[in-house]
Amino acid sequence: MRDLAILTFVTLDGVMQAPSMPEEDLSRGFDKGGWAAPYWEGVMEMVRKEAMASPYDMLFGRKTYDLFSAHWPDVEDNPVATMMNSARKYVVTSDRSELTWSNSQTVSGDIAQEIKRLKSEDAPLLQVHGSWELIQFLLARDLIDEFRIWAFPVVTGSGKRLFEHDSQLKVLSLVKSEACENGAVMNIYRRH
Repeated sequence: MRDLAILTFVTLDGVMQAPSMPEEDLSRGFDKGGWAAPYWEGVMEMVRKEAMASPYDMLFGRKTYDLFSAHWPDVEDNPVATMMNSARKYVVTSDRSELTWSNSQTVSGDIAQEIKRLKSEDAPLLQVHGSWELIQFLLARDLIDEFRIWAFPVVTGSGKRLFEHDSQLKVLSLVKSEACENGAVMNIYRRH
């Protein structure tokens, strides 16, 4: 058995849409992309240390996979890139175009059952990066074991929120919290 964890960057008002670049996700008319970029220096070192130092496999939605696969395979001399490039990548998609990033495979059919099957394997942590639509799917089916959330001192007012559609009460246990000097805060929660 292995756990499934999400690794998510959010604003103080819960928005996780387009943290890295202005053009990352313009859906719903979102024009505030890149809101996390001024904070990367302190945050990414913490992410590397807390969430990416131990072996893991990745689970992506197709849009996030395409963003990551356009960048990480070409990054050299970087421990995060080394881990990501060697990790097994599972991509939830109905798009049949080729997955070109090494160690990538499609997840299709009964997605919930496939993810339950992946979780039942004796393998490293299964970690979701970004992938808003996939996270909404996982939340609705109670498939997330750990929430690795970095909250940034930014308010966008609009955008796709982490808990946008989930109306179920969730009681989580805080297992670790740490602040960066720049005001971003890491909180790691486990479900009961």
